[in-house]
Amino acid sequence: MFQPTFTRLALAIGAAAMAGTALAEYPERNIQGTIQWGAGGATDNVARSLTPHVEDILDTTIILTNRPGGTGVIGMNHVMRQRPDGYNLLYGAENPLLYPLMGLADFTYDDMHSVNIIGQGLVVIAAPADSQFDSFAELLEHAQANPGELRMGGTGAGGLPSTVLAMVNAVDELDVRNVTFGGDGPGITAMLGGHIDFMPLSLAAAGEQIRSGKMKGLAVLTSEEIEALPGVPPITQALPDIESFLPWGPFWGVFVHQDAPEEAKKVLADAYEQAVASEEFGDFMENFGAEVLNLHGEEAEQYLDNWQSVTAWAMYEADAEILEATPEELGIPRP
Repeated sequence: MFQPTFTRLALAIGAAAMAGTALAEYPERNIQGTIQWGAGGATDNVARSLTPHVEDILDTTIILTNRPGGTGVIGMNHVMRQRPDGYNLLYGAENPLLYPLMGLADFTYDDMHSVNIIGQGLVVIAAPADSQFDSFAELLEHAQANPGELRMGGTGAGGLPSTVLAMVNAVDELDVRNVTFGGDGPGITAMLGGHIDFMPLSLAAAGEQIRSGKMKGLAVLTSEEIEALPGVPPITQALPDIESFLPWGPFWGVFVHQDAPEEAKKVLADAYEQAVASEEFGDFMENFGAEVLNLHGEEAEQYLDNWQSVTAWAMYEADAEILEATPEELGIPRP
């Protein structure tokens, strides 16, 4: 007599437990956030400024770890190898879109889910404060008279500096020695120490150093002077033909494993959308010399596709021999 009642009760409790598990709210524990570049760089600064806002919204902790190296390959590969449970995020920049082109890896952001394309930055070609050059035109003239002499800070093949160099060489000739660092932060440190002659950098990473007089801006990668760096000429003054590649700049985004649960993807997208839209973060980005994008879903994918198209074909037209594959072979359409 009591057995059926007990059985029904046990089944009911079991079903309730299963339902509780299935409907458990994400996130239930801390989230790991991997930054694919070193401490002090633009990606690191953007990630560490944005994350507290996301933590407040999700009511959890996001543990940030820098994993630089391999033009960001090490950090991205780490996240892709973790369990696809939504608890491992990648804070990345633009570099993975060029990995197959450069022969660095066979994956791109197409192999991850874009949670949010946070924003994009302007680019400045910076030099030490005591540099003999006051403009990029002067540096270019010196480099052409002394090929291979000047030392340019870089972050590896496909990084921002190498991409800017490819654009320059697509319309002119700039023969320099590349000195590679694990991000723009270490590159800035080297420049302040006088170990390199110049470096293309995101304004987000270099703006404060330039405004404080610790470095000087030789050119901004725009066709007009910008408010954030008055007196620094647009690169088109030295290279009018480069305007066909503009506007262009680095970007930052947050990504999760493509096989993460749909619930986790939605919760993350909503949280990051709110965080990026916050007034405090918007003020940070403005002061940082960057523009808020706050893209997700189809808009994020369209942005990534367009950036990859413009950059890949600029690199190809500059020096196809440095590429492991052509944009056409990889199915990247012309912009």
